[in-house]
Amino acid sequence: MKIRIVTACVLLIATATAAQAESLIDGSIEAGKAKSMTCGACHGMEGNSLSPQWPNLAGQNAGYIVEQLQAFKDGTRSELTMNPMAMMLSEEDMRNVAVYYESLPAAATAVRVPADMNLEDGEKEKLTLTSSVALGKALYIGGDEERKIPACMSCHGPTGRGNPAANYPSLHGQHASYSAKQLRDYASGARTSDGKSRQMRDIAERLTNVEIEVIASYIQGLK
Repeated sequence: MKIRIVTACVLLIATATAAQAESLIDGSIEAGKAKSMTCGACHGMEGNSLSPQWPNLAGQNAGYIVEQLQAFKDGTRSELTMNPMAMMLSEEDMRNVAVYYESLPAAATAVRVPADMNLEDGEKEKLTLTSSVALGKALYIGGDEERKIPACMSCHGPTGRGNPAANYPSLHGQHASYSAKQLRDYASGARTSDGKSRQMRDIAERLTNVEIEVIASYIQGLK
């Protein structure tokens, strides 16, 4: 079992590395930059959001951005701000915006301290910064075989850069608050953009609130 998992991880990482050398999406960076001016109000002019409630887009895999914009446009994914914004974009616009954001460098971030997490008081008392990093790292790298929780890195890579060929998103440096909310939305069924596979919903449903927060915190600190 461990050999198969390691082999799969190596193949995913190799595929992602090769794909990142050149965008897999055909689009214009210059046209995308011009079209993204409105996006900058929430996501930052260079794709790095100043507010943790809005995701960083800099360095995100272009295929994933296109996929999510399509989901916002057709209603598969629901968010009050993004749905009307996506409705105004053509398929060409989506590709252009996607390759523009993919070309930008992600901002450096750090792991959050437990006091900043969305936890109940009793849950906070159980964690220190060291223990939260250790738990987040253990789940991200190794998962939990007994509870059928796969390692996050098997799809998103050891440094969180995802797999462009499979449209698995880059996670490294993403705001912990945003990542935690997405996991909670998958767990509750509020987000269903993982499609018929239910891959993310099935995983998130098995995570505790503490585990969601420490994984999100660990992701924020990935370089």
